Amino acid sequence: MALSLIVLLPAAIAATIPAVPLERKTVSLALANSLTGAAIASCRTVGREAVVAVVDRGGNLVSLQRGDDIGPHNTLAAQRKAFTALSTKASTTVLAERAATDPTSRNLVTIPELLLLGGGMPIVVDGDVIGGIGVAGSGGSANDERCATEAIAEVIGKSRTHP
Repeated sequence: MALSLIVLLPAAIAATIPAVPLERKTVSLALANSLTGAAIASCRTVGREAVVAVVDRGGNLVSLQRGDDIGPHNTLAAQRKAFTALSTKASTTVLAERAATDPTSRNLVTIPELLLLGGGMPIVVDGDVIGGIGVAGSGGSANDERCATEAIAEVIGKSRTHP
């Protein structure tokens, strides 16, 4: 009898919670375009071109901009970095370091959808991850991450102070 009560209790609690749609923030086209533009501009301040991809909270590509003369492999790399940052809610640099140093995280490199190279950052608004940005082709992971980070600071910071 006690066992059946334990099994039924979660169902009874769930039945009392109202079934309402979830309301969550995500990346809009305007925000994604602002972020990709800001990242391209950031890379250009150090004389580099890049590919920049932004995905929404569902991992869907929203915006992609490619600078001049960037190798075609960088387009997919930027998309995968953005997806990885969104999916794991962490910078791809941190994930790469974790996979290299933490035995329990080494299997991250075996997941085909993830790309553990610096340049991917989660897009966080009010503590919620609403998307991801990935930069590739700017001359190394450090440059890629700098461009992504500066774009987020400029665009998200600006939108927080100017509604």
